[in-house]
Amino acid sequence: MPDAAARYIYKICSAADWTACQRDGHLPWAPVDERDGFIHLSSATQLRGTAEKHFRDRPDLMLLEVDPNLLPEGALRWEISRGGERFPHLYADLPLAAVVRAESTPLGKNGVPQLPLAAPAPDLDPA
Repeated sequence: MPDAAARYIYKICSAADWTACQRDGHLPWAPVDERDGFIHLSSATQLRGTAEKHFRDRPDLMLLEVDPNLLPEGALRWEISRGGERFPHLYADLPLAAVVRAESTPLGKNGVPQLPLAAPAPDLDPA
């Protein structure tokens, strides 16, 4: 169990990809990740915007809470993206061992995935 003071980053993925991650030991890359050459992640404060923009009306999603300290060394970069914000991008596979919690994200009445993790830790962005 990670230290309660640890800070996490997040990945929204399909339930099928989460099942594959548990089977194969790493999360499959989404088409957008393959296109861009890295796995798109979000900080706690970016998560709601990511859900609204990219996952509206998509059922069977999972929210993965990821410990960045368990990612391959040097593979996580904070880069400018949507709205000029720095987002965490992973230039490697996301290993199952780095996922500290996974929960389903049912759609709300507005079609946006409900984010079930209570009180995410403060952002990690090292800027």
